[in-house]
Amino acid sequence: MFHKNFKAIRKDRGFSQEQMAVRLNVVRQTVSKWEQGLSVPDAEMLIDIAEVLNVSVSDLLGTEIEVEEKDNSLEMIATELAKLNELLVLQHQKSEQTKKKIIDAVIIVFFLIFLCCIYESWGDTWNEFGRNLYHFLND
Repeated sequence: MFHKNFKAIRKDRGFSQEQMAVRLNVVRQTVSKWEQGLSVPDAEMLIDIAEVLNVSVSDLLGTEIEVEEKDNSLEMIATELAKLNELLVLQHQKSEQTKKKIIDAVIIVFFLIFLCCIYESWGDTWNEFGRNLYHFLND
């Protein structure tokens, strides 16, 4: 994938993130986001990166791209970048769903704790449940 290839090639060539940023006229944080897989450069920037690192675009993307015409190759690069962007969006959506599930679970646990503290009978019920579960597991 681009972010792993880019980082490995950059390090192999002896460039720091700051040096890459200066050569590409971007901020260091942009280079960092590319390497973390949080974003991908556009097609023109990808070509600039390949030139600075003295590698082919296909080496950066990790795929073989047949170059027939200059316009066609830019179109193929754009297609590959669109695929990478779709993968990043899906990854982000899964991450957000997981965060939401965790937050929901924490809210439910706190709500149950709150109920146990407010209503003594709830606390007694949970204590009895715990004792029964303990005895069940130890028998």
